[in-house]
Amino acid sequence: MNDAASDAAELRRIRWRCRRGMRELDQLFERWVDREWAAASDAERGVFLRLLDCEDDRLWHWFMGHEAATDAELDALVRRIGALPPG
Repeated sequence: MNDAASDAAELRRIRWRCRRGMRELDQLFERWVDREWAAASDAERGVFLRLLDCEDDRLWHWFMGHEAATDAELDALVRRIGALPPG
């Protein structure tokens, strides 16, 4: 598989992982992937993938501001994603 095909396949897998079954979380994750993934560094992408590994109820509390992630990188990314304007 060439690089472009490999990148497209990876992006499809990531979009699938963004589907949480909670519309609000789906929209937040999809917004970040659509707007930030292409320009993100490998480190930023790694933090995003770690965020996708978190449980939905925990993510919901973080995004609603009820709790902060104890991991500083995850917390910073949650705040960045939450600050992205809708649309």
